[in-house]
Amino acid sequence: LIIMIIWLASYPKSGNTWVRSFLSSLLFDENNEANFNSILNIKQYPLRSHFKNLLNNLDDINEISSNWSKSQNIINIDKKIKLLKTHHALIKIGNSNFTDYGNSLGAIHIVRDPRNVISSVLYHYSKKNYSEAKEFLFDENRALGKKYNPDSQNDNNDMFTLITSWKTHYNSWKNFKKNYLLIKYENLVSEPNKEFHKISKYISNLMDLKIEDKKIDQAIKSNEFENLKKIEKKDGFREAIRNKETGETKRFFNLGPNNKWQNLLDSKIRNEIETKFKKEMQELGYL
Repeated sequence: LIIMIIWLASYPKSGNTWVRSFLSSLLFDENNEANFNSILNIKQYPLRSHFKNLLNNLDDINEISSNWSKSQNIINIDKKIKLLKTHHALIKIGNSNFTDYGNSLGAIHIVRDPRNVISSVLYHYSKKNYSEAKEFLFDENRALGKKYNPDSQNDNNDMFTLITSWKTHYNSWKNFKKNYLLIKYENLVSEPNKEFHKISKYISNLMDLKIEDKKIDQAIKSNEFENLKKIEKKDGFREAIRNKETGETKRFFNLGPNNKWQNLLDSKIRNEIETKFKKEMQELGYL
């Protein structure tokens, strides 16, 4: 089997969609513009469609996990390099690993300061307060995805995805040993040129592509946060979530770089996060 998946791996609300949009502009849009249609070239994993005909029960985590490898073999059948976005932790369930070096060519691992992740989780997942959002970040059994609903048009995105806690998620992917690139959300904000060029170089090396600097610069410019917000306002974004209470669609690109924990977090919640994730936050230079 030729190795073909490059993972865009992150805990939710950490900048994965931003990187994905940039790479879509770079690789799939002829003018290197941000384009929410070309973003669909970088699919999410797992989706229900990846497990078609493999499972009897699409809600049974043991059955799902024992078919991770098989479903990725199928994805790789065409022997083309694929970028896949995932929020799944890089874990083992029973004897099954989420992925292996036989199916994976590399991983871009995107991390973000959990003190900022919490505000995005609060907004995006309609949590009642910071306490509830904090439980989300601390929960070792946290999963995304709902039970299968045969009537839902959008059931593809409801596949069970185990994200674990912020800390376990970070520690799981940082141990990926093959063509691993760590990207910090904060650096994407403060030094976009440097970081997006680093990502481009990584991709061009692995995919054996020549990408001109001017294309990279155009893609960076087009994917500035304010521009993504504008496009979403005009065209919508299919990954936006509805507010559970009102049914209204919430903006996907919300605060972004303006999400500053210093202005938003009270000291009690901040201290709890810093205590719980101390080792990892120090390692990443957040503390």
